Amino acid sequence: MNFVGIVLVSHSSKVVEGLLDIIRQVIHDVPIAIAGGTDENEIGTNVEKIMSAITTANSGKGVLVLYDLGSAKMNAEVAVEMLDSIQIKIVDAPLVEGAYVAAVESNMRKTLDEVYEAVMKEF
Repeated sequence: MNFVGIVLVSHSSKVVEGLLDIIRQVIHDVPIAIAGGTDENEIGTNVEKIMSAITTANSGKGVLVLYDLGSAKMNAEVAVEMLDSIQIKIVDAPLVEGAYVAAVESNMRKTLDEVYEAVMKEF
């Protein structure tokens, strides 16, 4: 059975790599992809990296995208517009706590809407 995928977007690749390590201590099966930093490994975000992460995390049940700062949200919105064949929700929640709650909820095999609502309810 498929899980809701999760994408972690940050201006820093180290932030999302560390967050993925934290989540993987408890949640192993949920597809989680990261999009951190620029192609030049500098601070920033990249629409193509976000699109690739969404595609990687998608197992057919939709993808929830969490981000760190406003311009990451803007780039995530552009990526969502370009991937209109995938059901995607961007959630406005703290990146670390929101990602952890999303992973737990997805691991319980909830729908995209249910995972989104659970994260929003917490924050």
